[in-house]
Amino acid sequence: MNIKGSTNIVGLIGHPVEHSFSPPMHNAAFDTLNLDYAYVAFDVNPNELKKAIDGAKALNIKGFNVTIPHKIDVIEYLDEVDEVAGLIGAVNTIDFKDMKGYNTDGIGAIKAIEEVTGIKNKNVVVAGAGGASRAISFYIAKYGADSLTILNRNVEKAQNLANDVLKSDLIDNVSSDSITNINNHLTDADILIDTTPLGMDPHVDDEPIAKAENMHENLIVFDAVYNPNETVLLKEAIKAGAKPVYGIKMLLYQGAESFEIWTGKKAPVDVMEEALKKTLNLK
Repeated sequence: MNIKGSTNIVGLIGHPVEHSFSPPMHNAAFDTLNLDYAYVAFDVNPNELKKAIDGAKALNIKGFNVTIPHKIDVIEYLDEVDEVAGLIGAVNTIDFKDMKGYNTDGIGAIKAIEEVTGIKNKNVVVAGAGGASRAISFYIAKYGADSLTILNRNVEKAQNLANDVLKSDLIDNVSSDSITNINNHLTDADILIDTTPLGMDPHVDDEPIAKAENMHENLIVFDAVYNPNETVLLKEAIKAGAKPVYGIKMLLYQGAESFEIWTGKKAPVDVMEEALKKTLNLK
C-alpha cells in the first residue's frame, strides 16, 4: 500500500478494535483495484464518540465502519439513515459524503445465504434476539420471506423483536418462541440462522442449538459465528446432509457492501475473501 498526500482514509470505530479483520480485507481490495484509499482502525471511547465524528469530518475522512459499542449511539450524529438501518435502529457503515448511515450486517447475511438459496417465499427460523438477529430479521423480511420465527432463551425479547418486524409491514407472518422448542420449528423450516455466540472460540465444544437428527437435508443452516469456521452447529448440519453457510461469508459481504457505498465501485469479493481467510488462518 502506497500512502500519499492524496490518499482517502476510511476506517473502523469501536471499542476495542485491535482484533478486527476489516483492515486487511479492505486494504487488499483497494490494492487490487488501484484505489488511492487506506483503511485503519480507531479505538474510540464511548464518551468521545461525538468528538470522533466531528474530528473525522474535519479531517475529511471518507467513511467509517462502526462496531460495538457505537452502532446505536452514532445515529444522533448523522444527517440521514438508510430505511432498513432506521428500522433496525443501528448503523455499521457511515458515508461522510452525505453523513448517511447504513446497516450492512443484515445484507451480509442475506448475500451469504443467497450463494446457496433465495430468501423469497422461504420459512426462516432465527435463533437469538440481539443486535445481529435484529439486523438480519429486517432484511429477511425485506427480501420476501414467507414466514419468520424468532427463537430466544428470553422469550419476551424474541416477542419484542417479532413485533417490531411485523410493524415494519415488510412481512405479515412473524412469530416467536423459546429456543428450547427449536425442534418443533425445524420440520417446516427452509433456513435456520444462528445469531447466538454459541460455539464461538474458545467455547468450541458448546452444545449446539440443534442436533443433526432434528434437521432435514433440504435445510440451509447459517451460523453467524466465523471463528471457528466450522462451528458445532455447522458440524451437525453437515452430519444431517443439510447445507452449511459459513459466518465468514457474512463478514465478507457486509464488508463488500460498505466498500461499494464508499467507493461506488464493485467490490473484488474474491480478493477480500482471500485476505479474510489468510487473517483467520483458514485454508
